[in-house]
Amino acid sequence: MRSRPFLAIAAATGAVVLGAGALAQIEGGDRGVAAVDSSNDYEIGSVSVDVSGPNAQAARLAGWREAQRKAWVQLSRRLGGGGGLVPDGTLDSLVTAIVVGNEQIGPNRYIAQLGVLFDRARTAGLLGISSYMTRSPPLVVVPVVWSGGVGGVFEQRTAWQEAWARFRTSTSEIDYIRPPGNGADPLLLNVGQTERPARGWWRKVLDLYGGSDVLVPVVRLRRQWPGGPVIGEFEARHGPDNRVLSRFALRAENASALPALLDAGVKRMDDIYQSAARGGYLRADPGLNQPAAVAATETPDATDTPLDQDAAAAQAVTTVIVQVETPDAGAVTNTESALRGVPGVRSATTSSLALGGVSLMTVAFAGDPANLHTGLEARGWQVFGGGTTLRIRRAPQLLPPDLQPDNALAG
Repeated sequence: MRSRPFLAIAAATGAVVLGAGALAQIEGGDRGVAAVDSSNDYEIGSVSVDVSGPNAQAARLAGWREAQRKAWVQLSRRLGGGGGLVPDGTLDSLVTAIVVGNEQIGPNRYIAQLGVLFDRARTAGLLGISSYMTRSPPLVVVPVVWSGGVGGVFEQRTAWQEAWARFRTSTSEIDYIRPPGNGADPLLLNVGQTERPARGWWRKVLDLYGGSDVLVPVVRLRRQWPGGPVIGEFEARHGPDNRVLSRFALRAENASALPALLDAGVKRMDDIYQSAARGGYLRADPGLNQPAAVAATETPDATDTPLDQDAAAAQAVTTVIVQVETPDAGAVTNTESALRGVPGVRSATTSSLALGGVSLMTVAFAGDPANLHTGLEARGWQVFGGGTTLRIRRAPQLLPPDLQPDNALAG
């Protein structure tokens, strides 16, 4: 395969990846598409409103109010709450966002298709249900699109990557990691990499993104004639071996309907991956696990004392990047405090803050980073990844026998 020599050299000499030649391949261009939303909010989509008002602004606000009420009734019924209305003031405190799909604004009339997002914790508390939701280990998404005989991922902006960025993962049991496609993403995650089963290289790549395994959703676009129907052939693939889980095809009448076709494809893909996770087909490959550190067996010199060894270990401080979900400012403070409480942690600071998403924390740890992994698990964290890049999440508490998780009803 033509791309293998370059990657082999890059793996052997990391400086090559950062050299002038490599930068020339990834600088510039319009390729990055950040994920729209990675929160756990409840979502109700495709709410139709048609209202009037004294002016355009008043009609629009009235339309949003109406969308909130309609969406609440649908969500309440879905979650077993009966579908009763609540005051507008309460809805304002529950709604986190209004998503505008399509709107027409007149002098005194507003027609739109809207989506409404509700805060999961507050909504669950009001309805008296559990907000607990079982999710998979973090999985890196590499969306591959074939069009005109050419395959691509992040080399340039594609409609397929945009569809995955638009997809809201709040009701999915899969913990998706969706790279934005900027920086070194085009070099690390490309079509050639998806066809390379070498576990060692995959392990290095996944550690950079804090993932435990990889998902490869593939779409092949065929246009029957210019401006005519578009057929998308989809394949849900998984793992370093690029194993096919399922296939399906969708058809759009013309190119303008392509975004809707790809959105439907992403939703079908998510259903396939969720079914595969429930069936046990998304187990991480054993070859992707970090190799355990081999303890030294040599007899220590007579001059080495336990005190000297402890002092040397204390001086070896390693910087570890920890990824953590931070829905609010309180989660940031609590996580920093929890990290500082792990033995061996010298400091823990937030280096990249993303409220409502995944923040990065820089931890100075004295000793083997594997001990940090163990220390976090001992304090109730779920820890993914290894080496100097970890992703942590609070381990879910077991529910009482009479309280079932609501993920089967969410959607």
